[in-house]
Amino acid sequence: MLKLKPVFHNPPEIFNPTPFGFCHTVKAPSKGELVYISGQSGGEGIEHKLSSDFRYQACTLLSNLEIALTSHELSFDDVLKITVLIVDHDSEKLNIWSKEMQKRWSSDTLPASTLIPVPKLALDGMLIEVDAIAFKSARL
Repeated sequence: MLKLKPVFHNPPEIFNPTPFGFCHTVKAPSKGELVYISGQSGGEGIEHKLSSDFRYQACTLLSNLEIALTSHELSFDDVLKITVLIVDHDSEKLNIWSKEMQKRWSSDTLPASTLIPVPKLALDGMLIEVDAIAFKSARL
């Protein structure tokens, strides 16, 4: 069966966003389903335990996102768009987030991305939250 795949593209006239962990544009083929994943946090397990360490929360968040993706038979490479919310954002947190996400995504399938610095998230202790839109290809 042929699997339709999204096309990840960085126009050469715009800066290269790859070192920052995102892609400028993603085009999804029309044969398939969009999967919307609500904001995932860095809370561990069903107890949703939150560490005070930003890197630990980022890694846990990515594991939680992977669980959500896998539940639809998807992977990080199927993600078209993410929105990242970071409490008290700074260059150190951006660097940590970029490095951790690049461990999960292939450099040629980095999603389109928006990062929004925020003063607070839904629960006390949450330092990062990410929602995602993924594409599940129809099998032809």
